[in-house]
Amino acid sequence: MNFKQKLEKIVKKNNSLLCIGLDTDLEKIPKFLLKGSDPIFSFNKSIIDTTYDLVCCYKPNIAFYEACGIKGLQSLKKTIEYLKTNHSDTPIILDAKRGDIGNTAEMYAKSAFEYWGADAVTAYPNFGLDSLLPFLRYEQKLIILLLKTSNPDSKTFQDIYVNGEPYFMKMGRVIKKWKYNNIGIFVGATYPDELRSVRNLFPKSIILTAGIGIQNAKIKNAVLAGIDKNGKNVIYNNSREIIYASDRDDFGKVSRKKAKELRDEINKYRYDCK
Repeated sequence: MNFKQKLEKIVKKNNSLLCIGLDTDLEKIPKFLLKGSDPIFSFNKSIIDTTYDLVCCYKPNIAFYEACGIKGLQSLKKTIEYLKTNHSDTPIILDAKRGDIGNTAEMYAKSAFEYWGADAVTAYPNFGLDSLLPFLRYEQKLIILLLKTSNPDSKTFQDIYVNGEPYFMKMGRVIKKWKYNNIGIFVGATYPDELRSVRNLFPKSIILTAGIGIQNAKIKNAVLAGIDKNGKNVIYNNSREIIYASDRDDFGKVSRKKAKELRDEINKYRYDCK
């Protein structure tokens, strides 16, 4: 089963376009967890156990695990294995933002898909097609290319005009010619007009977007700009607002409440516009 098929099934099962980013920071998780042998995994497991029926994906950002060294990476491996064992129908996006050439790209691809066992990975397209071929050869996986990121200074380079249009759109037009079925696109929800432009350019592609929540992207605008004609094919990631909704022993319950609110609000605009 490829990523698109897996996503379609879980979206239908959970009636959800919500992705939870497992960006686990030891300084932000409930303090009582720090007494355990693996606080990162314990935290992730509780978030997963209380939200798995509300999401379409989970997205661990590898930077948060690398920052904790070998133990952090071991916790990431345990988290992914836990998901694959207990919730194998839920796709896992490894947010690794890879970008390199030649043998290095091959190793990045092998790491993401063979060692970590992710269903999708984020990557930069700026190096050109040959830098992405090692990823694209994994035909059942999704390669999510970052076109327009959600941060305020993304405009510094991504919005530079090239022959009459922003650089991110120029990249998008080139990417569209590549004719690979396992390419996805990332556009920040903080830029709904740009998100709409990319959706128009890629009417059938899977789009990952982020910025609803802490980064203050408007959910209604992001939904109306991002969904395809069937109200699907977009993944709305939220990390901090959900996973750090409480720093007490009720954090799993509170995170579930926040996740449900976000899922239902996304669905409200998703269905209202049809």
